[in-house]
Amino acid sequence: MKSKILDAVGISAAVLCLIHCIAFPLLMIIPLGISHNPFIDLTFLIIGAVVVYRITKNMPWNRLKFLFWISIALIAVSVLTDLIFEFHIPLIYAGAAGLITGHIINFRNHKH
Repeated sequence: MKSKILDAVGISAAVLCLIHCIAFPLLMIIPLGISHNPFIDLTFLIIGAVVVYRITKNMPWNRLKFLFWISIALIAVSVLTDLIFEFHIPLIYAGAAGLITGHIINFRNHKH
């Protein structure tokens, strides 16, 4: 049951992250006076990493563990590149899609 809740939190955070990453560049086209804050991306990364760690701690499926951790790594590379070099790498989209896929697969593998 606890893992199902973590999967729901993980799916929600990854979907919000993906929406944020897709919608924010579109909002920057409109002159609203807003700018990108990479610490929002860092917050999503930290939430995702904590959830992935807690889910994969006792997970028997190595392929699913790999999908989770490679997705977190892709997001981390993108976020850290943005924080350090102020250059956006679109790896964050693939990482968020990987997290969503991994959480859905993990959620479906639970015995109901």
